[in-house]
Amino acid sequence: MSVLEDASQIVGAPQTGKDQTREVALGTPWTLPILIGFWTIAVGQFGLKETCRGTSIGLGILFCVFLLRHFAFAVIALRAAPHEMFGQDGIDLGFRPTVTVLVPCHNEEVVIAASIEAFLALEYPSDRMQLICIDDKSTDATGQILDGLAQRHRQLCVLHRPVGSTGGKSGALNEALALATGEIIMVFDADHRPRADALLRTVRHFADPNCAATQGRCIIRNSSESSLTRTVAVDYFSGYIVNEYGRQALFDLPAYGGANCAVRTDVVRALGGWNVETVTEDTDLTLRVVLGGMRVRYDMTSIDSEEGVPSYRRFWTQRYRWARGHQQVWRDYRRFAIHARGLTISQRIETLMFLLVFHVPALCAFGLGLLGLRATGLVPWGRGLEIPAFAALLFLGPLVELAAGLLISRAPREAARTLLTFFPAFIAFTVICARAWIDGVLGRSYVWQKTQRSGHGLEQPPC
Repeated sequence: MSVLEDASQIVGAPQTGKDQTREVALGTPWTLPILIGFWTIAVGQFGLKETCRGTSIGLGILFCVFLLRHFAFAVIALRAAPHEMFGQDGIDLGFRPTVTVLVPCHNEEVVIAASIEAFLALEYPSDRMQLICIDDKSTDATGQILDGLAQRHRQLCVLHRPVGSTGGKSGALNEALALATGEIIMVFDADHRPRADALLRTVRHFADPNCAATQGRCIIRNSSESSLTRTVAVDYFSGYIVNEYGRQALFDLPAYGGANCAVRTDVVRALGGWNVETVTEDTDLTLRVVLGGMRVRYDMTSIDSEEGVPSYRRFWTQRYRWARGHQQVWRDYRRFAIHARGLTISQRIETLMFLLVFHVPALCAFGLGLLGLRATGLVPWGRGLEIPAFAALLFLGPLVELAAGLLISRAPREAARTLLTFFPAFIAFTVICARAWIDGVLGRSYVWQKTQRSGHGLEQPPC
């Protein structure tokens, strides 16, 4: 069965439309009363002290499971990823399907010109590549810059979305999808700048008819702008080298990440396009592809650079959007992942753990609250090491992945000092995920928020 035929077999998965819009608007407000009810019953049955202690042990077990997952990813990546990263000079890059590159843009005047030059410099036959930039209701000079570039470069097509257009990034991609002529859709964000061979390395995987989507590796080019951008740059080593590689090597389940990524045009059309009812269209599409029996491929040699957030204000805006959207995808797809016929038991478990990634920090915040009750003497439960060290358990796993990513990428030794600055970002991320979870289950409205660009980091990105 072809991937297109597989796509048409998805039954019951959330689709765009009125029913899902209603679910997103209402959230799951019954979740909090149910949890509070269970907690109250447990306190009445066992007492507050034993309930706190039992809850802490349960959380500790959960965090240990995720810790083992992090260790497994780090071990497999350390063993095999270096060969894939540095030993592919002789790979065959001869497969050249027609490709449509889509670049959604909203108020991107400080970065878009340099990015367009990078897209036009891609090593790909011009008669087999279509480049469409979507000016998505920009109120700055983005539209004028794109129009000026289109006059100089015939390969560039500009699509303007008027004020009042809906759907955010997904809506912009869907409008451009109607104009796409390529067999493959390649998506970049407006601040991304791919290396010249990125497209060739990405599309080679589509020679396999079972490949429905691919994901390349993103790195941070403005890592010297602030201590936070240095932390984010190292975090990307973990996410795009260790985590994605580990998910592919152990479970054959890497994720489609929303930029420097590609999907078969017929597949995304069969799936109804990108979901306009989510703010993380990439995670949503990943689940629809995987639940449809198709696969995503990860290529760490297909590299592009992007701009990292230089301040905690922008960090909050970006990561809150990620957390809110990812948690929504958990609510939308968890029951389908449990019963997915096209996945093995281990793949179902990994899919659920992947969907819980932005819930676990929220649980960590709850666990730290329990430890705070004990530390202040308000609830004197447990003694010494009998209580799991919540923060340590949850912090150690990502720290192992970060260290493994630095080793695999052959980062300079001074980059290891950045690991010391990871803790404040981790605490901020914990608070963000907890806030996003509360807002999500209460159904509080949220409109897609764009991450502001600074236009810094124009230098050649690091390896």
